[in-house]
Amino acid sequence: MNFFINATMPDHKSGIEHAELKRLALFNKNNEPAKLVLCDWDPNGHITANQAGIQDEQIINLFDYFQETSNVTAKLIQVQDIEYGVLDAQYTDDPTNSRYLVTANNQLIARVNYKQDDTRPVKSIEWFDGFNNLYCVDHYDARGFVSLKQWYTADNKIGTETWQTPTGRVVIEAFHKQTMRGNMQKTSWRLIDRHNKCQQFDTRTALITYFLDCLNEDYWSLDYPNVFILDRSHLGDQALLQLKKPAYTVFHLHNAHTADAQDPEAPLFNNNYEFALNVIDGYDAVVSATHKQTADVRTRLQPKAQLFTIPVGVVSNKLLTAPHVPLANRQFGKMVVFARIAWEKHLDDLVRAIGIVHREIPQVTLDLYGYPDPGDNYKAQHEVEAVIAEYDLADVVTLKGYTTKIDEVQNNAMMYGLTSRMEGFNLAIMEAISHGLISFSYDVNYGPNEIVADGVNGAVVPYGDYQALAAAILQVLRDPALAEKYIEGAYQSAERYSEAAVWDAWKKLLSDAQASWATKIAAMPGHRRG
Repeated sequence: MNFFINATMPDHKSGIEHAELKRLALFNKNNEPAKLVLCDWDPNGHITANQAGIQDEQIINLFDYFQETSNVTAKLIQVQDIEYGVLDAQYTDDPTNSRYLVTANNQLIARVNYKQDDTRPVKSIEWFDGFNNLYCVDHYDARGFVSLKQWYTADNKIGTETWQTPTGRVVIEAFHKQTMRGNMQKTSWRLIDRHNKCQQFDTRTALITYFLDCLNEDYWSLDYPNVFILDRSHLGDQALLQLKKPAYTVFHLHNAHTADAQDPEAPLFNNNYEFALNVIDGYDAVVSATHKQTADVRTRLQPKAQLFTIPVGVVSNKLLTAPHVPLANRQFGKMVVFARIAWEKHLDDLVRAIGIVHREIPQVTLDLYGYPDPGDNYKAQHEVEAVIAEYDLADVVTLKGYTTKIDEVQNNAMMYGLTSRMEGFNLAIMEAISHGLISFSYDVNYGPNEIVADGVNGAVVPYGDYQALAAAILQVLRDPALAEKYIEGAYQSAERYSEAAVWDAWKKLLSDAQASWATKIAAMPGHRRG
């Protein structure tokens, strides 16, 4: 079995989630078994995964696994379906806060929080004692059962969390204690496993390690290896090194491996990858999305692990064979971007470039699609808004928010811009060239300076030079023949990321996993085959 390890599959997905979805579709199309392994509790996880096209059979969530809820028939739970333990409960709607206040004899019994839609399904219930103290919160899975109970201390802090089966049997507990600074933090986990044995863990990492061991055991075979692909390193960078039985472990780089993305020899590693890079030989393989990063990892670390270059993006055959949209059918000067408004995307620089272009070509516009990063009180968005004001671009630059209508937007636009501080590949710019958009990017590691071929499908300018970016955009807008050349070049260069090309890359890794399996089996203590 092939396992893709992540935290969850949220509604608003990052590049890693989009990469996993494309990979899962590719594996499915080629009849290669695969499952998405999720390690975070998420009451909406199955719903959002199903909406993304993932069936329950291909999802294994750590909590579902032990709660026996991997496959559950959904049912609607509303306020009147709850047993409150009192006679003549009264429900008072508080629509402003999306909740009901449940009382009896003028005593608050519970606050029932609901999802704001026509059916108002219960999301959680806050329970109060006779002295109006909150003592417990029941959190409902979106499929209609209590999944998590949070028990509160006398000073209104979470003391214990319990996860239960739909029948109410507790299977996981997390205990919280107060630190010397007065903060509550998890100090241990207790699990009643599928064999009704009690397992105690000091850390979440230890719990995840046990979970992955269980999966490895469930699908283990002498004939073929389980392949664990670690897409978020913090979830299993230690766990995959400690599996009790052999497996083929893959550490997947989704971003620059150094703190300074522009310097592959920078002394500090990207803190998300620091542990894994320091024990890189403990993995069987390392995957990078670009040839440049693979080469830089080889030069810097000289690992014993096998190195593979596999794009995280796939351009579907349907898109590759779709009619090309010529310049005449695109909105002249329209640039679009699909990205979180975050520090690493450095979108304020892109707005500066557009501000310079707008002085000469007033038809230019920029639409930013993506949700804002709330970090540092939405600092990145405020920086973008400040540049919009500085260059008087209120009617030129629009923050559109999150959208899934990529085809419609990109087939109408003319250009795509990217001014990131760091990247691991950038699916959005790959999708841009597959729609024939002329792309402009900083020379940034990794991905954009490989996906964008300077002088073929757009322009790559020195990192941080927004004035050079503006000049490159102006050159194209002044020259329709050059624009047509870049549009056609974009369509042609997208073929590098066809389903067949990316699957060939994955087949090399899977072949290596199979080729190494006999050696792994022979190395097992006490093993005799045949």
